[in-house]
Amino acid sequence: MNSASHRTALSVNVNKVALVRNTRHLGIPSVTRAALLCLQAGAQGITVHPRPDERHIRAHDVHELAELMRAWPGREYNIEGNPSQNLMDFIRQVRPHQATFVPDSEDQFTSDHGWSFPQDAERLRPLIAECQQLGVRVSLFMDPVPAQMALARAVGADRVELYTEPYAAAWGTDRQAAELERYCAAAQAALDAGLGVNAGHDLNRDNLAAFVRTVPGLLEVSIGHALIADALELGYAATVWAYQACIDAGCS
Repeated sequence: MNSASHRTALSVNVNKVALVRNTRHLGIPSVTRAALLCLQAGAQGITVHPRPDERHIRAHDVHELAELMRAWPGREYNIEGNPSQNLMDFIRQVRPHQATFVPDSEDQFTSDHGWSFPQDAERLRPLIAECQQLGVRVSLFMDPVPAQMALARAVGADRVELYTEPYAAAWGTDRQAAELERYCAAAQAALDAGLGVNAGHDLNRDNLAAFVRTVPGLLEVSIGHALIADALELGYAATVWAYQACIDAGCS
């Protein structure tokens, strides 16, 4: 369980802002402006996932956001992606606070599964070590499988990000409680292995509070699609406040 003494951080994924911008050549909406407004509203971090095809976040966004984040000490910059593609170049150039390794193919529509061990161990271990030598924390995108958590720690990961789409898909159905229990068990296994616990994918204002309330040791949630969709109606500041209220409700 989370409590008032441990508050889950909100990292806003701004990929979908870039997706809208890229439909024209006018530079609007601004990705850096969106990130700034979210930070001003109290978001604890900004996340980007720069894919090789630049369908949303582009290389210049990664660098411009890094410059923005330097003016916000205490807030975290998280860059996610597949370390076998373009991610490591960004990590070496920018040195964000956190690198989240995601096992996506280059043409993948969206992230839909986590790493598997021992299959992925040997290729990840040296890349994790390189990030840590650069002073960058490493989180591995993982399915909620308790037995995999100690193996993630064994390759050197600092944290795991639990892939929450199955939980979101079960919300409001008779599978909801069972899915939530799976995430609780995975999070506890991660904590027992010495890992920090993050989570993300399809979390929203409906399902977030229950997840934060129930899953132990939750350090950070990374939320993009639902949050940016809400911001189209509510504005960035009001949306960040709404998500923070969900987190507060879960942590109380």
